Amino acid sequence: MLAIVEYRTQWPRDFERYAEMLKVALGPLALRIDHIGSTSVPGMAAKDVIDIPVTVAELLPEVAGAMSRAGFEMHSRFATDHVPPGFDPDPAHWSKMVFKQPPAQRRAHIHIRREGNANQRYPLLFRNYLIASPATAAAYAELKRRLAAGLADPATYPEVKDPAADLVYLAARDWAERTGWGPCRTSSPCSS
Repeated sequence: MLAIVEYRTQWPRDFERYAEMLKVALGPLALRIDHIGSTSVPGMAAKDVIDIPVTVAELLPEVAGAMSRAGFEMHSRFATDHVPPGFDPDPAHWSKMVFKQPPAQRRAHIHIRREGNANQRYPLLFRNYLIASPATAAAYAELKRRLAAGLADPATYPEVKDPAADLVYLAARDWAERTGWGPCRTSSPCSS
């Protein structure tokens, strides 16, 4: 069963510890390291998993090698992200590498994505919008609680949640156009 827990104040510190590990492991290969997902939204309930996107210039074998040498384990079955309706389905825009935490470390998912790809921008804008829209964040958290409690097969959680996430993202995209607050504006909590 999936567990959605109330916001934990240590989540930003947990992210910072991973960010330091990733900076050491990847050096200049990492163009940016961010905290995304529900644990990055102050006050939001979430699965107790730190989601971290690392932006790179290219998805190169050197990146995978550096991650493996640092003890991160690659998930080969997660080689692409979900494509929202109306987006270019070219796999080049949605490819990624996913790693889980080294042994004996707190649970984390590290998503390596290419700079400028749609899947690199999506989670940053999504996060920024939830931070700026507490009512949307609360509604999204409630959806996640209900899914976690009601799904017969917890493995389907991401697939069932994706269409709701797309609705939030589409609202976020409109919001960013109106306000100019995109994924990487200096005043947004975008980079570490």
